[in-house]
This record gives sequence, C-alpha cells and structure tokens, in this order.
Amino acid sequence: MFHIVQYWPLRLITQNSLSSMCLKLMLSRPVAFAQIWKSRFSSHSLVGNKNIILMGPPGAGKTTIGRIVGQKLDCPVIDIDDDVLETTWNMSVSEKLQDVGNEQFLEEEGKALLKFSASGSVISLTGSNPMHAAGMQHMKKNGIVVYLDVPTTVIMSRLKSMKVDRIVGQSPGISLKDILQFRKQFYKRWYDIRVLCGGDVAAEVVAEKVLDAVKRYQNSELETFISTRCSRSGRSMEKDSCKYFSDVVTEGLAPDGGLFVPERGLPKFTAGEWQSLIEATYIERAQVILERCIHPADIPASKLAEIIGTAYGENFTCSKIAPVRHLAGNQFLLELFHGPTASFKDFALQMVPHIFAYCIPRSCNYLVLVATSGDTGSAVLDGFSRLHDSDKQRIAVMNFFPEDGVSPIQKSQMIGCQKENAWSVGVKSDFDFCQTAIKQIFTNSDYTGFLTVEYGTALAAANSINWARLLPQIVYHASAYLDLVHQDTIPFGSPVDVCIPTGNFGNILAALYAKMMGIPIRKCVCASNENNVLTDFIKTGVYDLRGRKLIPTFSPAVDILKSSNLERYLHLIANEDGQLVTQLYNQLENQGHFQLQKDLLEKLQQDLVAGWCSEEDCLAAIHSVYTTTGYILDTHTAVAKVVADRLQDRTCPIIISSTAHYSKFAPAILRALRIAEIKQNPLSQLHLLSSYSPLPPVHWGLLETLKKKGNDDHHVCAADMSMLMSRIETLIQNHFM
Repeated sequence: MFHIVQYWPLRLITQNSLSSMCLKLMLSRPVAFAQIWKSRFSSHSLVGNKNIILMGPPGAGKTTIGRIVGQKLDCPVIDIDDDVLETTWNMSVSEKLQDVGNEQFLEEEGKALLKFSASGSVISLTGSNPMHAAGMQHMKKNGIVVYLDVPTTVIMSRLKSMKVDRIVGQSPGISLKDILQFRKQFYKRWYDIRVLCGGDVAAEVVAEKVLDAVKRYQNSELETFISTRCSRSGRSMEKDSCKYFSDVVTEGLAPDGGLFVPERGLPKFTAGEWQSLIEATYIERAQVILERCIHPADIPASKLAEIIGTAYGENFTCSKIAPVRHLAGNQFLLELFHGPTASFKDFALQMVPHIFAYCIPRSCNYLVLVATSGDTGSAVLDGFSRLHDSDKQRIAVMNFFPEDGVSPIQKSQMIGCQKENAWSVGVKSDFDFCQTAIKQIFTNSDYTGFLTVEYGTALAAANSINWARLLPQIVYHASAYLDLVHQDTIPFGSPVDVCIPTGNFGNILAALYAKMMGIPIRKCVCASNENNVLTDFIKTGVYDLRGRKLIPTFSPAVDILKSSNLERYLHLIANEDGQLVTQLYNQLENQGHFQLQKDLLEKLQQDLVAGWCSEEDCLAAIHSVYTTTGYILDTHTAVAKVVADRLQDRTCPIIISSTAHYSKFAPAILRALRIAEIKQNPLSQLHLLSSYSPLPPVHWGLLETLKKKGNDDHHVCAADMSMLMSRIETLIQNHFM
C-alpha cells in the first residue's frame, strides 16, 4: 500500500470539508481516497482519469516538479519512492538495495509497480523504474509519461552536491556517468512527451513546461496547416477540413496550388533548451527538434525515434552525420555529403519515405512523383528503395530529371539507384519544366481522380514542396551552430552567418526556420551561379523571368529559375497574407515577373543578402582551396565560397553549406584542379580522382552505385505533358496491377 498525504497542498488538507473520516480513509485506503479527491476537483484536471507520470534520472527534480504540478492541478501527488516502495517494503529504498542487490532490487521495484494503481494523479517515478518493462507497461496503460530530459553533466553536478556517488544498477568499475548514459535507452523507450530541462531552470518553470507539454499532447487540433495561398477569410470557412501533418505529408501540394505551412508557425526553443543540446549527438538533436515540429498524434515519439535511427544509423559514413570543419579564417564548412548518395538531400530523403509510409492510409497505393535538378533524384530513389518489402508493394516513386541537364555521374547515379519500386525518367527539357509539370499533374483533378478510380493509386510529392522535406534540414543548421559552441569556437548566443548555394530555396529556408526557432543566425547568404534570378530578387525585390533562359553550369543543382520554396518565405514575411501571395504568383505565371512592395523588401533584406558566382570563379575557388588546404570543394560549395568571400564582413563566423561531394562532378573538378581533360566514363573519372588521395576521400556510395551493371537503362520522354502522364499510367500498371 502507499499513502498520498505528504505532497498534497497543506491548504487543501486542512479545509473544513475534510472530515476526520476522510483523514482516516486517506491513511488506510489511499487509492479510494484519491478517487474521492479526484471527483471533487475533476473540473480542474488537465488529464481526466489519466495520470501524469514524471520520469527521468535521479536528480532530475521529479519529486519537486511533481509536487508543483499537483498543486497547480489540485490533484493527488504520488512519489513512488516514498509513497509506494518504502510503504510496501517497510524499509528505506537504500536499505532494500543493500539487502537484495541491484538485480533483485529492480525486480522487487517492478513487482511493486505492477500492484500499484491510481487515476487523475501526478506520479513521480524512481530513476530506475523504467528499467522494468512489465512495470512500465502497466503504468502507461493509464498515464501520460513525461520525460524530464536533463543533460548528463547537469545531473552529475546535482548528484555530487547531494553527495550521491552510486545509484541502482551501478556495479564496481562502472562510473556514475556510464550508468546514467546506459539508462537513457530506457527513458527513451517509454516516454510520450519530452521536456527539456537545462541546468539553471527553476522547478516552477519546468512544472509550467510540463503542463504546456501535456496540453499540447492532448490538443492535436491546434497544430494544423494552411496553404500559402489561403486567404484569412478562407481559413475560417475551411475549419471543418483542417490539414494535419499526416495530411500534408500525403498530399504534398495544397489543392489551390500553394504550399502547406503550419498555421501557428514553428515552435520556439529557449536559449536554455538549445544549450541543453550542446552535448547531444546529431541523432539526439534531431529527435528533440522534430518532436516539437511533429505532433505525437501524427507520429509518436517512439516511432519517430525508430525512423530517425533508421535514417541516420548506418546509412551515413561519418559518425557525426553532419560534421562542421574549419576551412580558413572565420569560415567553416558544414559537410552535408556523408549520406548514401553524397548530397544534402539524403538528410531528408532517408527519413521522408519512412514518415510517408507511416502516415499514409493502408487502403491505397501511392506513386510518389519527384522532379530533380541533380541530387534529389538519386536521394529519393535510394530512400524509397530502403522501405520494408511490404511498404514497397504499395509505395513506388518516379523521378523526372532533365536528360541533358545533370552531370554524367549524377545521371549514372540516378539510373543506378533504380529498384523494383523506384524509376528514373529523363525529360528532354530543363528542371523548371519538370517541376512545373508535376505541379500541373497534382492540380489536374480529372487525371488524379482517374488514377484513383481506375488503379486505386494516389499521387504524392517528394520534392521540397512537401513540408516533411524541410524539417530534417532545419536540424542540421541548428546542429552546426551547436557544434561550434561545443568546439568552443563561439559562446552560445554569439551570432553566425550562413552561406548556402541556392536554387529552389528549400535549404536556405530551413536555415531561416532554424533562426526563427531560436538559433542565433544573423544573415543568410544566398549564393547563386549564373542563373542568378534569386540574387537579383533579393537585391531589388523584382522577380523577373522575362527574357531569361536557363544556363547549364558546373553546379546543376542550382540551375533553377523558379524557386518553389520562396513562396513559403514570402507568405511568412507578408504576415500570412495568402491573397497577396496568390496575386504575386499569378502575376509570375501569367506575366513572367512580380515586384515586392517596399516594406516587404526591407523585411526580406533583414534576413537575406545575396551574390552570384561565374563559372570561371567557381573553378578558380576549387583550385585555390585545394592548393592552400588540400581540401576539394564541390562546384556548389565553391559557388558559396566565392559569394561568402565577397559578402562576409568577418565580424562573426560564417558556416558554408557543403551540399554535395565533389565526386559527383568529377569532370569539372578535374578541370579545376588542372589534372587532366578527359572523356572517360564516370567510374574512370572517380578512380582518377582517387589516385590523388584527396581530402575528403572519393565517396564510397558513388563508387558502389557506378559499379552496377545496366547504368544506361532508363526511360526518356519528350517535354510533353500527355507523354509524361502516359508514362506515369504505364508504370502504375506495371507495378501495382
């Protein structure tokens, strides 16, 4: 048995309404009394009959925080240590541990949990309760488990001040730090909600965060999405058809042609919350950030952890996933090419297929359409080909790329990444045609309806127009800043600039989102190649495609004139004025240009600066950096390096996004390094580069892909909408029927 007197608010215990009979009941039959108490204060309860279960390491403050939460909710507070274990055992926890030893103690502790029941209470677990699976399963049946996530260094400091040098499960030769790290796997297994707790956060503040987190957990309807082209009046009319995260992942593009964005914006992290992630691994940072961006009703924390672990566990060659490397002076490289297809697209596209498979209904087949200017194609094909076999039977992907608008190695890679549910189609046009064609297909209700009725197949998008593509990119921009803090390059709070080679505006938009969420980014530098429509726009406010023709360059991933994700940013700075966004993009579609009003341009220029790089300067930068450092930049990173050199004011560090591995652009690299002008096949080019022992080494994934047979086998279509739709229908018949 247990008692619940100790932590009830004294003002409640001494109220006249509590008779002596109730006091006796409280001591003799505490569970029954908890029910009486609950019925008296049900109107104040946040969770009804559910319990709020606080979990975390010893020293996390579970007891104190539980007491405060209980007072705020006017509900019973139960401390498992004092109110259950010691009452059940009739001895202190330390005496029991000494009596039976570590292993038996955990079993006895678990048995006590299995006999325990309560409702409408705040329960503070022991630090070792989560190590007993059956006991925790019993607790979760009627409770919301809140993980008080406190950095290990803070816990160590607290335990030292409490003169605690040994905890349950700690054997001779195992340090306190090691056992705390070991326990994390159990905490992560059981929680529903995570609350970040920094070192200097008052218990009262943490208690409020717990309450806010529980409210969010129970109110998924607060996290809805709207179209960038939705008017304010239209929002109130569409309340009955709210879109949630699962919906926008599945649908990709809004029905009105706009892009989905969260109606209430992105979550904000406090400085203390960011600082609590300084010691964390990349995977841990990703888990924390994405939990706040994806409601658990869409993807529970345990499933999200599984997805993140699958995406980044073994598929990346560097244990740091997205390492930050010092280049020279105050310039740092964020290396985003350690994934299986050697570009930054892997960060999203190793995750998105698993998110998509979890979110879509099982009753329908899905064909995912994607347009690529180079790197997205191989990344999306690789990502979807890694799904479980059962998911591959109901999910396929088709990749459209400009047949003559990507590098030879990129093309070979996209063809080599084809699998039984993943195909590439070359289009005799440029990327803008491919992207526009997909948008038109999605908004063609007659065609999409025909596919659904005739073949039971729905269409979905995997380009960065899909909201799920952007979220993982926010993580690496935040992580890069935290790495600089961890390396003692800067103290937390000091600003940095970021410079990003930019075409479709997705990567730089993710950096802007990271800034909104609390990362101290001062300026985002947009780096263009000779297709510099974005640079002109950021400088003048005029987006003008009249008379512009796409110029093939050494950096094909940013050979783009229509930047899709710019629409999301304009919606943001226009205070979510969907009518204005609709007006601008209708004008762009019909007249080939639009102009921002002065106040919006001023807002934009507070966040963004821009510059562009010629082909000659790109190659010269690759040669110069290699000569001085031995490091080889890819062509896109070289574009960003040139622009960073011109625009940075050197008052703070600048993080240059290295978005692809140089191996993907071997002919240009060989030319830049003045090694040889060759016309060999892509595999021979990589072997030649490898013979120079470059830094970093030639990418393993590319070598493996290019060694595969049949690297010329793919479909090619003319730039004709009817032919593209016919190709889609044929592949649906071949795969799903």
